Amino acid sequence: MSLAQSRARLIALLLPLLLLAGAWGSQLIGGLVPCEMCHWQRWPHYAAVLVAAFAFIVPGRSSKVTMIVVAAALIAVSGLIGVFHAGVEYHWWEGITACSTMATGEGVSTDEMLRRLLAAPVIRCDAAQWTLLGVSLAGYNAILSLGGAAVILWLIGRAR
Repeated sequence: MSLAQSRARLIALLLPLLLLAGAWGSQLIGGLVPCEMCHWQRWPHYAAVLVAAFAFIVPGRSSKVTMIVVAAALIAVSGLIGVFHAGVEYHWWEGITACSTMATGEGVSTDEMLRRLLAAPVIRCDAAQWTLLGVSLAGYNAILSLGGAAVILWLIGRAR
């Protein structure tokens, strides 16, 4: 592999790992509770980490490059979801309203179901919990993911 391809592979692995670490850190240390759309942004990053890790172990240059390109596409998907989520937060467009249900289990009383419902946090997708310079976490995910995917693809194209 060329130096540019090796750098692209490293970025394809480290970028989603760092973004996931930031998301989990803001949740576990910072006390932010992710909304449904926040979780949607994480799934492509999880997949990108796995695909990028395979790019370090699969044999053959073309297989490695294919894995890197797939990881870049997954990172870009997370960025596009971030764009959508940020637009919902800034009220540029309306978000997707999704139903959510609470598992009740057998034999749970109405009072217990009501207690669980009232104790559950209400996390809105259209209100940013945290911003820096007017940009929300979804906005930063969009910027970093789309920018990172572009850099990865540029490095791959440069090596050809």
